[in-house]
Amino acid sequence: MHRSWRAPRRAARRRTCVLNAAPDASGTFARRLLRWYGKHGRHDLPWVGERDPYRVWLSEVMLQQTRVATTLPYFSRFLARFPDVRSLAQARAGEVMAAWAGLGYYARARNLHACARAVVQLHQGRYPNTAQALAQLPGIGQSTAAAIAAFCFDERAAVLDANARRVLARHWAIEGDVSRGPAHELLLQRARMELPAAREMARYTQAIMDLGATVCTKARPICDRCPVGSTCRAHRQGRTGELPAARPRGERPVRRVHVLLALAQHKVAVQRRPANGIWGGLLCLPQFESRGALLRRARSLGAILPSHTRLAPRQHALTHLTLALQPHVALVRADAGAAASDPQWRWVPLDRVGGAGLPAPHRELLRELREGLLADGPPRIPGSDRIVPDRAQGDAGKRRQLPRRVATVQK
Repeated sequence: MHRSWRAPRRAARRRTCVLNAAPDASGTFARRLLRWYGKHGRHDLPWVGERDPYRVWLSEVMLQQTRVATTLPYFSRFLARFPDVRSLAQARAGEVMAAWAGLGYYARARNLHACARAVVQLHQGRYPNTAQALAQLPGIGQSTAAAIAAFCFDERAAVLDANARRVLARHWAIEGDVSRGPAHELLLQRARMELPAAREMARYTQAIMDLGATVCTKARPICDRCPVGSTCRAHRQGRTGELPAARPRGERPVRRVHVLLALAQHKVAVQRRPANGIWGGLLCLPQFESRGALLRRARSLGAILPSHTRLAPRQHALTHLTLALQPHVALVRADAGAAASDPQWRWVPLDRVGGAGLPAPHRELLRELREGLLADGPPRIPGSDRIVPDRAQGDAGKRRQLPRRVATVQK
């Protein structure tokens, strides 16, 4: 009785394991992926094959929520400005933010700077060589830590960036939000099962990222070119369009702000934002919650208020909210004492705003102002070279409206 009772239970367990394992008639998941990568991987990217933890870390942080094509020029410029972790640690916060300006998600730059300082102060400029230790540094999450450890130290650590998550979630048909909770834990378990030997970890990690970026894409995956398509459950079930499940997102709130473009002798006033919050640490055009607050500040700068002009509104989408921007142009007297002496303000020539490290919507606004409003040659106040906005042209109160822009750049 005892034997006849236990034998069926062992058989049932064996059947369960077979059912939970994806069939693999043509070799292991990792082996097929590596063969594909040898022929079709993105070997020309500047961080591919890199063993320097600083460069790997920088590329991983820049690629979070950002396309490769967007990242490439920033990666090169950032390395030229900060070639190693010590130079980044020694830089001022404003320098780091200026080098990052336009790439979005500015908390990444603040964390990058804090992490560099921690590496120098706590580890004598040398990165820890395990994913567990790397994840203790500021701004380095589990997936980024795993990537650095795999690429630089051959650790068998599972990377679960968006591309890898998509490949594995589809291959195993894992339900739910795979970025968190039980679904994430199951995905991590499966990811660890597929890891190759340590000597192949760097190539494998890049391979699964490349597969997700070029073949197993979010929309319209090219399943007939996938090296693991024969064992992909989502493909067999016709569910690649629904897996992995999209995270539920609430409606993005709208915040209305008034933006001041204070002009004096072909220069515009900017100020540095507080370290925390939207565009923290960046030079920005001043923003106000109300038109009245903007006008009061313009007066304190010595603005010629009859020159005040409202430009066409535009919207800018951040990760967690949409900014509804109402720009205002105000002419400032060249000899205004407050404008010249206020340490919170900096005057930047209009033709140099591209290098000032302003966030993308403010750079675009100033570019439009310079190229659009000034294209026809603005009139001047007698006895000075100050720019007069269009409203002062006496055209029966007409204002030239800049085109409405809706830009999507992440925080």
